[in-house]
Amino acid sequence: MAVTRLKRKDRRNKTFAKLDVKNLKLATNIELGSRSRQSTKDQLAKNNALLDILTKG
Repeated sequence: MAVTRLKRKDRRNKTFAKLDVKNLKLATNIELGSRSRQSTKDQLAKNNALLDILTKG
């Protein structure tokens, strides 16, 4: 069985796919602390607050 050398684009995609998997694994282990706490000024928090007001009212 002959081993074919990957073209540059495919080699690049392979390495980026590995990095993506690595980053996703790291992202799931969020440590508790001040840095991982959601900010109240963040857009997602503002949207959630607005949705709470609209659904209650």
